[in-house]
Amino acid sequence: MRIVLCYPVEPHHIAQIRAVAPDAELVDAGQERVAAELPTADIFCGHPKVPVPWESVVAEGRLRWIQSSAAGLDHCLVPVVVGSNIIVTSASGVLADQVAEHGLGLAIACTRRLPLFMHQQQRQEFVRRPTRDLTGATVGIVGLGGVGRRLVEVLTPFRVRILATDYFPVRKPAAVEQLGGPETLPAVLEAADILFLCAPLTPQTRGMIDATAIARMKPGAILINMARGRLVDENALVDALESGHLDSAAVDVTPIEPPPAESRLWGAPRLLITPHVAGQSARRIDAMTDFFCDNLRRYLSGAPLRNLVDKRLGFPEPPADAPRSKAL
Repeated sequence: MRIVLCYPVEPHHIAQIRAVAPDAELVDAGQERVAAELPTADIFCGHPKVPVPWESVVAEGRLRWIQSSAAGLDHCLVPVVVGSNIIVTSASGVLADQVAEHGLGLAIACTRRLPLFMHQQQRQEFVRRPTRDLTGATVGIVGLGGVGRRLVEVLTPFRVRILATDYFPVRKPAAVEQLGGPETLPAVLEAADILFLCAPLTPQTRGMIDATAIARMKPGAILINMARGRLVDENALVDALESGHLDSAAVDVTPIEPPPAESRLWGAPRLLITPHVAGQSARRIDAMTDFFCDNLRRYLSGAPLRNLVDKRLGFPEPPADAPRSKAL
């Protein structure tokens, strides 16, 4: 069995994986060799950020399982993989603590006007300006997976009212006032003071926050995106900030990363951009390796895998009793 890795492992991570599968050949391909090594892999764990010959990989007929080292799956859920027998599992929830923490930081930066006051500091200005409250706000969360659920826990001490949507609106946390399917998104847009995007990028969610959706948001609302840049129409977001319809916005992801020099995002008023760092953690690689090793034990023993993905939907399968929404 040949296991190809494409995430920044260190020797002790390799040893940890080898302890689970002592007879396997382990290949630390990195981004430099992943395209060449992947066609002869039986198991792949990683996140290619370079072009990968998925057609050749599937045609080779050897790869049996992809364990993504990211929650997002757009890097591997190409049509040929979706149509194959390759099992896909995601890293959803592995870094939920960090992403939720970052989302909270972005929200507080917007409500307490931290970017504005930092600019004032650079200009040696000491001017009191109006701020807003996170405490007591109505919060909308789009996507109640690992990150969305952890965000609920992080926000609860602020005594916020939480409205959420999810493809499978089941297992509603006690702190969430309303949890509905995708068809309830318009009502959440109209009610939320602060809207958090935690949804996966799929054909159904791509561009979901477009000009029409933003127009539904209440005047003065705040948009926070820690999920995928292509969930949001970039020009519609900038238009809403320039017109004043949106109070402010903060994004950890953009449609193109980094945004090209001509992108309107760079000059948008009251927009805070962080460079896709929400999932960063000193323990990121340790946590990912722990998760992979647990799933590898399950795979080798024939036990159910964690975060098994429904490749047609583009995200992990829900509990067996989860009803499907009719909206998508």
